[in-house]
Amino acid sequence: MDLGDWRSRINNLDNQILSLLNQRAEAALQIGDLKRRQGSPSYVPEREAEVLRRLTEAATGPLPPTAIASIWREILSACRQLEHPLTVAFLGPVATFTHQAALTRFGASAEYRPSRTIAEVFDDVERARVDHGVVPVENTTEGAVNITLDRLVDADVTICGEIYLDVTQHLLSHATELGAIKRVLSHPQGIAQCREWLARNLPDVQTEEISSTSAAVEMAAHDPTIAGIASELAGRHFGVPVLRARIEDNQQNATRFLVISRKPTGPSGRDKTSICFAMPNQPGALHRILEPFARIGLNLTKIESRPAKHRPWDYVMFLDFEGHRATPVVADVLAAAAERTLFLKILGSYPAA
Repeated sequence: MDLGDWRSRINNLDNQILSLLNQRAEAALQIGDLKRRQGSPSYVPEREAEVLRRLTEAATGPLPPTAIASIWREILSACRQLEHPLTVAFLGPVATFTHQAALTRFGASAEYRPSRTIAEVFDDVERARVDHGVVPVENTTEGAVNITLDRLVDADVTICGEIYLDVTQHLLSHATELGAIKRVLSHPQGIAQCREWLARNLPDVQTEEISSTSAAVEMAAHDPTIAGIASELAGRHFGVPVLRARIEDNQQNATRFLVISRKPTGPSGRDKTSICFAMPNQPGALHRILEPFARIGLNLTKIESRPAKHRPWDYVMFLDFEGHRATPVVADVLAAAAERTLFLKILGSYPAA
């Protein structure tokens, strides 16, 4: 076969794919109608997680599983939007890493609403101004995002998903060489994650902390002596080219984000549960609380402490572990642990990323 033959074959395959996509969209419309009559939510995280897992596990190449997942996320996003327009709040402004994480989870067809603060994202979800919210919770370089942990204790929301995003920081500027840069701007975490690179390559250049990585790039768009540290997405959004790529000090730099909602998520077959609790100020109290987890063999993936806001020198513990609260084994462990705490709140069970 020559090039023309192969192109003709691709055209035929594209027509078949288009026909199948329209058939899938028609099925989604019918499902959406059934969900509305039954009062069921349009977005079912455990179902979408099961679809992506099944397809990526069935992938035999040449497309890698990551490509299959990216393609199907957009298909799911477009079909979900036919069922019901989905609104998602995120820590703004646009083109931040949180925006990028939200796009990764919900696709291009969702309606995105940037919020000024993490607290505002929680408020928008609690007050039903949006369907879901996306907030950062921890970074491999800078650690926990404390305001997110604090809001999880008090807010009437549930965690329905998590997203891991590799954070690749770029130096974005209209300058054509490093010597032309007079100021480097970014969010405090952006500067912190690139401190060693800046010391080596721009030792005499002033660095300034501002509200977001996107705001830094927006300023760089109007002044060629300014460089912003941000994502490639921010550069594309504001039309600012990458002057130096991947300047983060830790090449394993990643951020974990949480998806919050007002509705709980059912089991997907590969889940994680997050809880928080306060414990008595007694010797061995933490050991007694964790003993049921160890006895059953539930794998703990995170444990973190935060000062309790209303009682000086008391602490709230945050715990993530594998399993779903709806399964009998996990339910029994949570009941046993709750009896040994001053209080215990289940923050959510959700598909593991």
